[in-house]
Amino acid sequence: MHYDRIDARILEIMQTNNRLTSEVIGELAGLSATACQRRIKRLRSEGLIEADVSIVSPKAVGRSIQMLVLVTMERERSDIIDRFKKDIKSSAEVVNGFYVTGDADFVLYVTARTMEDHEQFTRRLFYKNPDIKCFKTMVVLDRVKAGFAVPVETPPSDRLTNR
Repeated sequence: MHYDRIDARILEIMQTNNRLTSEVIGELAGLSATACQRRIKRLRSEGLIEADVSIVSPKAVGRSIQMLVLVTMERERSDIIDRFKKDIKSSAEVVNGFYVTGDADFVLYVTARTMEDHEQFTRRLFYKNPDIKCFKTMVVLDRVKAGFAVPVETPPSDRLTNR
């Protein structure tokens, strides 16, 4: 996936507000609206832009309990890992899931309406799974930052030619 300094600027702009029109994004990036639309289409087709989403407040939709859950598997076999990844993807309560290195195998960001709902989720996803060795739940007291913005740097080849 190759991108240049103009693509980098478009990505920065869209991560701040992806509801801007192509005209506005193009103006901010120094392009015509048509050229901007072509670049955005290419960035999407090449996978640099994975999705266009809105960040929803969990509290506003009745899911005020937020947790981080560290999950350790009994064994690290590819079939077990793949099966648990599938379980994570199909679980509405899991907002984000990461397969990680370190003491735990997975870190999950989970929301729930009530502690009873969370208990049912825990029973379904963890207790009924014989491949899970242990899990540790940490209740979120305050969500300090929410987002998906990734720092986008100008590619080195463009930095050299724009001096």
